[in-house]
Amino acid sequence: METTATSHAEVSAPASAPERAGVRMWRDALGSPVSSAVTALLFVVLFANPMQKLAWDWWNNPEAGHGLLLAPLALWFIYRGRIRDDARPAVKLGLLILAGAVLIRYASGLAAELYTMKMSMVMALGGLVVYAYGFRQLLQWWLPFTLLWLSVPLPELVTAGLALPLQFQASRMGAALLEWRDIPVRLDGNVIRLPGHTLFVAEACSGLRSITSLLALSVLLGGMILNGPLSRGLLILVAIPIAIVINAVRVFLTGFLVLFIGPEFGEGFMHTTEGWLMFLVAFAMLGLAAWLIGRGASLFTRLRTSHA
Repeated sequence: METTATSHAEVSAPASAPERAGVRMWRDALGSPVSSAVTALLFVVLFANPMQKLAWDWWNNPEAGHGLLLAPLALWFIYRGRIRDDARPAVKLGLLILAGAVLIRYASGLAAELYTMKMSMVMALGGLVVYAYGFRQLLQWWLPFTLLWLSVPLPELVTAGLALPLQFQASRMGAALLEWRDIPVRLDGNVIRLPGHTLFVAEACSGLRSITSLLALSVLLGGMILNGPLSRGLLILVAIPIAIVINAVRVFLTGFLVLFIGPEFGEGFMHTTEGWLMFLVAFAMLGLAAWLIGRGASLFTRLRTSHA
């Protein structure tokens, strides 16, 4: 049954006990204060290099900046989360996952595969949850762990393979919108030639950053205000065309403003500000889509109930 709701116990409700679920998880998983300190120290030693690289990506890589929001938010959800009433430790499975995470961390380090190295930290955190409360608790905390996964930037090989097709797509759609406004346009790959001006749709304008951020936001919105995997999956699917269309509109607006107002709208502060404004529009459209999907799910549930 699918209904809309403002929050869900598995991600945001306070724990029934005085201590938060996240604090309780670490206490139960690690035992005494001494063993807790030793385990925390070992975690830092084992994963210091991937933690440092991931923090550097979040701070310096524009394609990964959303991690600065997602990772703390995910940890907060775990801290505020609810422990299942039927939670039982799965010591052997938890230790197996932890051992696999450590193995993957060092194997990926030897192979210089940074994405897998960073993901090993998420795997290790999942192993601690399984060790303390079992696999069902890990499934209940699907939202924070999905956010942690999305906070890890994609490998450069993947982003490079996706960026160029998206550049061409944004160029084609932007040029089509300009032609729709009766503006003479000549398109050469990802170069849009206007009367007296030339626009180059660079990799940063491919829309990949918008798609990555909107996908993460769709997961967050779906987990917070939608029930059921179908509604949440539909919202994730809707995020992709929203990002593509908004990016095409941004290319169109850039060309329009450069042609009729001035070339400063195609570079520097004005161009960056335009990108942020368009992303806010995309986020508003995603929120509207989430509301419509939730209303549709509620209507479908009422109709099915009335005919039962």
